Amino acid sequence: MSDRLIPFCIALFLVSCGPKPTDTEPVRILSQGTEIHYSSCGTGDTTLLFVHGWCIDGTYWTAQRDEFCQTYRVVTMDLPGFGQSEKNRAAWTIEAYGEDVRTLIRQLQLKNVVLVGHSMGGDVVLEAAQNNPDVIALVGVDNFKEVGLIPDSQARAGIDGFFQALRQSYHVTAPGFAANSLFHPSTDSLVKNRVLGDITRADSAIAIASLESLFAYMPEETQQLGKLTQKLYLINSDATPTHVPGLEASGADFEVLGIPATGHYPMNEKPALFNALLRQVMGKISR
Repeated sequence: MSDRLIPFCIALFLVSCGPKPTDTEPVRILSQGTEIHYSSCGTGDTTLLFVHGWCIDGTYWTAQRDEFCQTYRVVTMDLPGFGQSEKNRAAWTIEAYGEDVRTLIRQLQLKNVVLVGHSMGGDVVLEAAQNNPDVIALVGVDNFKEVGLIPDSQARAGIDGFFQALRQSYHVTAPGFAANSLFHPSTDSLVKNRVLGDITRADSAIAIASLESLFAYMPEETQQLGKLTQKLYLINSDATPTHVPGLEASGADFEVLGIPATGHYPMNEKPALFNALLRQVMGKISR
């Protein structure tokens, strides 16, 4: 080998073995005394920040991370109490989670943020977006489907009974509830087993507390949506209807994009179609 080629080969070796250009250096994020685990990739002047739902974690967005890191900066996070984030706090509320998202945005200095929230994560990003000029739009994933609907006495009794059963036997009641209500007949068994496993393994005290907070926050959705200055896009499964009159009554600027024949996890059940709809949303936002 020519002596002149040696430095070139060394440089080539170092480049090939170095970090991928889409990876960004981690920054330690502390929010309300709790360390938040997150991942970040991609570059660009617009950030997609994905927030997961109840009892799952940021890895549920892997298909979206792989797709959108090519065009945008993409950040996924584990809400405290779930995934790899810490559990050393007492408050497992939507308001506390909203503050966690705001802290992540602030400490990572994210700009032009599109918040994407699945299930419970929808209320979390709704809370985080309030009076936040860094957030330019919200995307809900199978949520805000019952805005404005007030449960009658029978429904409230059912909810109370459900939480009583959770406290008595979480590891039977929680996966049983999920198996009976969160999937579509066509949902792949791998998705089902993953969700049921994560729900079963979750810290029951945190799972129950966060779900109670979600139910307590839902009556506030109409008021909180009415205060939004950003547009809300909803990618919702058509397996259950979205109560559009309630969204209209809130005064929010919104658009519903239905995704057919999925359960509660469309980003995992039909990732290619979900990504196409999200890319359509990003095109609308850029215009």
